[in-house]
Amino acid sequence: MPRRSGGRPDLSPGRAALGDVTVGDDLRVAVAGVVNLSPESFHPDSVHTRGEDLLSVALGMVEAGAALIDVGARSTAPYLDTAISEAEERDRLARAVELLARKIPVPISADTARPEPARAALEAGARVINDVSGLRDPAVAALVVKHSASVIVMASPDLRGSGEGAVRPVPGASHTDATAPAGVGSGGPSSTTLDRRRGPPTDGLRPLGPPPSHPQDPIAPAKPAREPRHDPVATVTTLLAAALERARAAGIPEERIVVDPGIGFFRDEGIPWHAWDCAVLAELAALRRLGRPICVGVSRKSFLGALTGRTRPDERLAGSLAATVVAVWNGTSLIRTHDVAETLDAIRVAERFRRAAVR
Repeated sequence: MPRRSGGRPDLSPGRAALGDVTVGDDLRVAVAGVVNLSPESFHPDSVHTRGEDLLSVALGMVEAGAALIDVGARSTAPYLDTAISEAEERDRLARAVELLARKIPVPISADTARPEPARAALEAGARVINDVSGLRDPAVAALVVKHSASVIVMASPDLRGSGEGAVRPVPGASHTDATAPAGVGSGGPSSTTLDRRRGPPTDGLRPLGPPPSHPQDPIAPAKPAREPRHDPVATVTTLLAAALERARAAGIPEERIVVDPGIGFFRDEGIPWHAWDCAVLAELAALRRLGRPICVGVSRKSFLGALTGRTRPDERLAGSLAATVVAVWNGTSLIRTHDVAETLDAIRVAERFRRAAVR
């Protein structure tokens, strides 16, 4: 069971606080358990809408080692009729976060890119906003500042087809684990890993590579991109740099920001989506130049189905664990997952091999 910690955390460069959890350089990789509230999701095993069921699942994740719980109330799969109103997303999130915040001894993260759900979640007790749009709505950033919350900003393609990184999202890409029918590329949930301010002992682990010296709905599909991009890592780096600038401009302290490369969210006409995701994971250490801890979500996503031939998300656990090992080896600090115990086992093994490699 994760322990709450008192005192002032060590937020040296390369670390960030998510609630009372610290992630980043020289800390062991940690896990955020994914709880999906969206009945529209393709993945019924990931959906928990009843209060008792929701609480039981979240407590089980914490007992298995989750350092925080990430709650999402909206599927963003564009190939399905899954759109819900901002008010409905708000109500779902508020009910769930209020229940969990009273009962769960770890921080709650709210997976939303819209201001009303973000406000409701923060008022109900969420400590982190996990924004798949990269703070494209300034009202969300303002709420993070107002509530002294933390934020995970994702490399979000510009779905309106303009500006840097105007690339197309993978059909069905969703932080709440939306995937596509057979033959349609999509991304599912994300996964996350953390370390406590004074929780598990530091492991002497530093990511491999050099140390870092109410507008339009920001995640709604819109016009297609103007042109394809052919350098996944450069595109993701540019998008994350822009998201970081938005966060800083809003007044969010650097030590409360984590970045996410958006595995499963990109399609490029010159690069299959699974090749894009593999390229980003393989070169994840390049994102270290941004100076922020990295969160990665690969749990049961469709690129794993493309690589393994496993069309059903419930068949993708082994692939998810393999991709998690790659992410840990290449420097992630946080893994977001549906499968907490199994993912933590994979993380600890990967960490041990990394320690052996750097000695």
